[in-house]
Amino acid sequence: VQLQASGGGLVQAGGSRRLSCSFSGPNFSDWEMFWYRRTPGSERTLSAVATINSGGATKYPQSVRGRFTVSRDDARNTVDLQMTNLTPEDSGVYYCGAQRRGENYWGQGTQVTVSS
Repeated sequence: VQLQASGGGLVQAGGSRRLSCSFSGPNFSDWEMFWYRRTPGSERTLSAVATINSGGATKYPQSVRGRFTVSRDDARNTVDLQMTNLTPEDSGVYYCGAQRRGENYWGQGTQVTVSS
């Protein structure tokens, strides 16, 4: 399995950004997909920001709920993260991950910087 996140960049506070993750591997629709982020000062910590399972059910932590939306396109093998009303605290490196029956994979991250 290979994962490639894209879409990061510089955005002003209050703005929006859409990240995308492409998945290469078997049976994308079977995989639970994640978006995590590593924020400045927390280089050893990955914080989950969105999860979407194979049935399309989503989960978000309170810190992003109502602002972030995760979606998947099983025909295109992609999972997107739409981020709105961004704050400087949302800055960090965003990673996508995939999990299925104990298998876990991570891709390279994409940097999001929110300026105040």
